[in-house]
Amino acid sequence: MAQHTPQNSAGTQAARTSGGRRAVVVGSGPNGLTAAAVLARAGWAVDVYERHSAYGGASASTDLLGPGTIVDLGAAGHSFGVASPVFRDLGLTDHGLEWLHPEYPMAHPLDGRPAALLQDSMEATVSGLGRDGAAWQRLHAPLVGNIDAHLENILGPSLVRLPPHLVSMARFGVRALWPSGALGRTIFRDEPARALFAGSSIHAILPPSHLLTSAFGLIFGALGMTRGWPVARGGSQGIADALASVLHAHGGRIHLNHEVTDLGEFAGADAILLDLTPRQLLQLKGADLTDRYAGHLKRWRYGTGVSKIDYLLDGPVPWTDPRVGGAGTVHVGGSLAEMEHAEREAKAGRIPEKPFVMVCQQQGADPSRATGEAAGKTVLWTYAHVPGGYDAPVDDLIESQIERFAPGFRDRIVHRVATPPSALESWNPNLIGGDVAGGSMGGLQQILRPAPVLSPHRTSTPGLYLASSSTPPGGGVHGMAGLHAARAAMADAAAHR
Repeated sequence: MAQHTPQNSAGTQAARTSGGRRAVVVGSGPNGLTAAAVLARAGWAVDVYERHSAYGGASASTDLLGPGTIVDLGAAGHSFGVASPVFRDLGLTDHGLEWLHPEYPMAHPLDGRPAALLQDSMEATVSGLGRDGAAWQRLHAPLVGNIDAHLENILGPSLVRLPPHLVSMARFGVRALWPSGALGRTIFRDEPARALFAGSSIHAILPPSHLLTSAFGLIFGALGMTRGWPVARGGSQGIADALASVLHAHGGRIHLNHEVTDLGEFAGADAILLDLTPRQLLQLKGADLTDRYAGHLKRWRYGTGVSKIDYLLDGPVPWTDPRVGGAGTVHVGGSLAEMEHAEREAKAGRIPEKPFVMVCQQQGADPSRATGEAAGKTVLWTYAHVPGGYDAPVDDLIESQIERFAPGFRDRIVHRVATPPSALESWNPNLIGGDVAGGSMGGLQQILRPAPVLSPHRTSTPGLYLASSSTPPGGGVHGMAGLHAARAAMADAAAHR
């Protein structure tokens, strides 16, 4: 994948401007690049440092499956990306980012019956859910009718604050507190609606029996029916490239092949923002954290991991229900009961026989994913939820789950590349044990990230900020953690001035 050419410096100090503020950002994932772009646009001199030879983090894409292929190394479908307030404010679509929408945002195949479909409107989704359609509409209508207010509430800098839209938050909270499995069984009568709702809730990477998992089912469903679950043209790298373009347009710089181990090299910077999780922060020299704050970070828990396999097929996936081929995202997990069992096993440290498998079919919306030598073939992105750090092969497990709903899938495989949790962490140290959420979303960690403090993007060290998925609003390619960290840095600089 071609990227904007970064400007590498001869030294390690942040660029100096006469009378201006200087910021260093460590890590060039979506949150790091968003923080950098926001600060640069505000007139700060900004330098981003990245240990790899390419920037992007969770939004990186390469030709992993061979010439002519585009493979998303991290995130693939972007329901939060297309709805992100900061991406819109930064004007990423004016910097080359193009969102492409599949025919259906999401599909959930089922045994012996048609798949359940999340469609691009409430009306279309309801029409496909039979006698559960009315209940689906009642459940989702408050969010669908006021999605921007809900996004302001849940994508804010902290969940322990008075939300800007209090009534909307209260209505959401009544539903969101439920375990998604219990809520689904209570209000839906048939398996398609139950599975469709629970499958979306598993983006929390928690069993549907956990409290607050309905929040994820609700918001992902509402986003699909209002904003969609698009892909970025040319790969998720397009998001990182657009952010880098904004940064460069305002004088910011990206320094590649520069691993930061000691913050002392940035002495004199007005702010240092870290797109890192608590474990990496604790390993940095020069952070000078208080014992109390460091103690909170040491208790940070990482959650269920993912084991990723990318496939090159000799044609489309032969789904039993051909409509599934039109979905950008496919939740392969079977019934609600099966998904509950699989997620409980993975969380408990046991590999499930039938794991929950996420499948992304970006090529349906974006034909550029397979061209040239790969023309006529299909690039398929998958991962299975596994115990954190589980490195045994999962090829058979993933392929059996897909084959179950797409007989003949194995016969179409030309090439596969497996990336187990250890390889994911080696590529991106934020993915501890394959945890793609920056830490478990279970218990209080869903609300108090990364510590029980009122300002979660500030560390205990003045001028040092966290800007990663380990801070609110959590995982996902939306850049909001980077925005909130940048705003904290700007507010502190203004107060100090």
